[in-house]
Amino acid sequence: MTPAMRMFVALVPPAEAVEHLDDFLEPRRAAADFRWAAPEQVHVTLAFLAQVADRHLDELVERLGRAAGRRTPFDVRIAGGGAFPNVARARVVWAGLDLDEHGRTELDRLATGARAAASRTGIAVDGQRFRAHLTLARLGRPAEVSSWVRLLDGYAGPVWRAERVALIASHLGEGPRGRPRHEVVEELPIGR
Repeated sequence: MTPAMRMFVALVPPAEAVEHLDDFLEPRRAAADFRWAAPEQVHVTLAFLAQVADRHLDELVERLGRAAGRRTPFDVRIAGGGAFPNVARARVVWAGLDLDEHGRTELDRLATGARAAASRTGIAVDGQRFRAHLTLARLGRPAEVSSWVRLLDGYAGPVWRAERVALIASHLGEGPRGRPRHEVVEELPIGR
């Protein structure tokens, strides 16, 4: 029996947007003992799917394609930031998104559609509430990170057009330094 795949549906910023953010963070990274996300893995998770059986993959792609096709492209930029669960005891430092009302609505509906597509396919979806963010760093133990959040509050990257979502397989332990290796399985256009 083929083991289930660990996957997620994501909005992936274009290389230029990620490079701009990376250039901003690079001279500052050494100031903190964080596990920084690799630039090629920066994304907004719309739906996390811990176990996708191979037999469900075609139907999942079809349903995700329909869900993305019902939305319209929107402008977005990486801006601001925060920490989970909070700045006083952070485990994750993240960057936010700057969206107008149309973009916020479309992004929320993309996440809802991706989760519904997986559920209707028979795939369990992580039940946490959708909060649009890009994970920048993980901390080995909780720490106070208000200076990092203030730094990110002053960041605003270039505007880009969100025109597709990606279905990504996450292969645990196969990336550099034992991190996950991400593989884009399918890209689906937003809008018709």
